Amino acid sequence: MTRALAALVDSFVVAGLGLAVHLGAAALRVLVTGPPFRLPDPPLWLSGACGWAIALLYLAGNWTLTGRTSGDRLLGLRVTGRSGRLLGVPRALTRAALCLVFPPGLLWVPLSRRRASVQDLVLSTVVRYEHAERRSTHQER
Repeated sequence: MTRALAALVDSFVVAGLGLAVHLGAAALRVLVTGPPFRLPDPPLWLSGACGWAIALLYLAGNWTLTGRTSGDRLLGLRVTGRSGRLLGVPRALTRAALCLVFPPGLLWVPLSRRRASVQDLVLSTVVRYEHAERRSTHQER
């Protein structure tokens, strides 16, 4: 449930980024052609491709740089390799693409002993539940 909520938060962030790109394109149009301000009306395939690219770069970039998207940060999750190190660019891009192409892979999480999605199994990645780790470390003291 935690990972699904993180994915939901991330979908809102990606939608916001998409809106920002759309508004930026409209502002650029005004700068180039002059008033009036109006939103562009790209073909559906182009909107879909741009949305997919934004989501891919958002997920892969965050997993590469910090191991956490906004949703992950909010819910105390971190994506790493099995060793605990951050993902490299190729693995983060592949994981992001798999998450976008096959989102039902998250449905495997409750059935897995190590709470792994299909994407985690394929790429040997781990989603660490940091809030739970902090609680258990704090209780041991």
